[in-house]
Amino acid sequence: MKKLKVLLKDLPEAILRGNKENSITGLCAYSKLVAPGNLFIAKRGLQVDGNRFVEEAVNAGAVAILSDLYDPFLSPHVTQIVHPDVSRAEAVLASAYYENPSEHLFLVGVTGTNGKTTTTYILRHLLSEAGHPCGLIGTVEWDLGQKIQPALQTTPDCITNCRLLREMINAGCRSAVMEVSSHGIDQGRVRNLEFDVGVFTNLSQDHLDYHHTMENYGAVKAQFFASLNDNQPAKEWPKTAVTNIDSPWSSHMMARCTAKQLTYSLKQNADLEASNIHLDGSGTSFDLHYQGQKIRVKSHLIGRFNIYNLLAATSVALIYGMSLEMIVEKIYTFTGVPGRLQQIPNSLGLFVFVDFSHKEEALRSVLTTLREISNQRIITVFGCGGDRDRSKRAKMGRVATELSDLSIITSDNPRHEDPEAIIAEILQGCSESQRFIVEPDRRKAIFYAIEQAQPGDTVLIAGKGHERQQIFGSRVIEFDDCAITKEALESTSKLGV
Repeated sequence: MKKLKVLLKDLPEAILRGNKENSITGLCAYSKLVAPGNLFIAKRGLQVDGNRFVEEAVNAGAVAILSDLYDPFLSPHVTQIVHPDVSRAEAVLASAYYENPSEHLFLVGVTGTNGKTTTTYILRHLLSEAGHPCGLIGTVEWDLGQKIQPALQTTPDCITNCRLLREMINAGCRSAVMEVSSHGIDQGRVRNLEFDVGVFTNLSQDHLDYHHTMENYGAVKAQFFASLNDNQPAKEWPKTAVTNIDSPWSSHMMARCTAKQLTYSLKQNADLEASNIHLDGSGTSFDLHYQGQKIRVKSHLIGRFNIYNLLAATSVALIYGMSLEMIVEKIYTFTGVPGRLQQIPNSLGLFVFVDFSHKEEALRSVLTTLREISNQRIITVFGCGGDRDRSKRAKMGRVATELSDLSIITSDNPRHEDPEAIIAEILQGCSESQRFIVEPDRRKAIFYAIEQAQPGDTVLIAGKGHERQQIFGSRVIEFDDCAITKEALESTSKLGV
């Protein structure tokens, strides 16, 4: 519980109407979740104006309202805080209410189109091995140090972020890693968080239903690095941008970044480089070069793209103060991420993987990796999500059919679109010379892929990864690619196929 006047000390431009001595029990931007004593934040969203729900919030017990409008008809017992930029004010209030948690952690934000989840998981593993629990906020789960819960959003709203970071500190965490999405940046969800390190993985087509152009998408990502500067309060770690310079967008990300830069690459001179790469079905090994040192890295992760993730995580661990030898030792003990090229054991002699790749570049990267380590056929099951960027559908169809021996085109999360209409758009990119079939029922598609595979073949179930639900309009059904794939393997094994 905090006094309202304490929370407002960093918002001198706010206009206050009412009692500033009110004790605030919490902050809430969702009227249906308001509890007695809360400060309700009336934000204007893309589709909904929070000012419409002020009365509901007051009836639920809100004692203060933050808005960009003054309401002369509101009860005089409710304090009104009027601010022209509610999103910025929300971030300031959230940080103040939870006692500026980001100032007390080594905080790392990882952004980019692909690789965020795996990089944050590797980082959590490495930093936790340094002696204290490392928290995690990302697509799959939120790790608060003493408890783990399923993620509700990749990058939550700023109130939730501050609350989660405070819980991590209370649980003994000294560090935290976050996936920072373009939506999260654009909507101010990471505003007022003091990041020590920002990581840029790569940029490829995604979220154009929201950003419309790649230029807009890149510009939003670049905002994150522009905010990473030495004007923030000093901690023991220098503000650093860790950058994959093999991405053509890397210079764009760094254009307005004043922080120190640490680069990594597989193709050119960089602070961290990888050479003498060996890939196979059991993992990856390579020589890591850093400041004149060369050390052999062995990892259970499969694929060239995971070397980028390992280099990014290694860069951050070095900034934190871990030795190169310790980092390499701990990399070998990291076993993987749920739904990220997750191998499914079986007795059929098949190499079966479940992966989250739901974008053209991610699917290309995974299939290229599997082609490098596979001697026989590749069978791919994939679909595209509804209510999302339609322009990538034909491109994904082209990638799948070009790099697979058999593609089974199915449903992903159709949401509010017709599954067969989505499939029709995928088929526009499929070459008639390639072998593919259509099976809209995802369960049947997975079973068909396993039944068609012969010993030595590789089967990729792509698109949903760790997700455990499938969305059809307003209806959500339980659906876990890993569980269904295991069921299909067991069924096929029993039939002796």
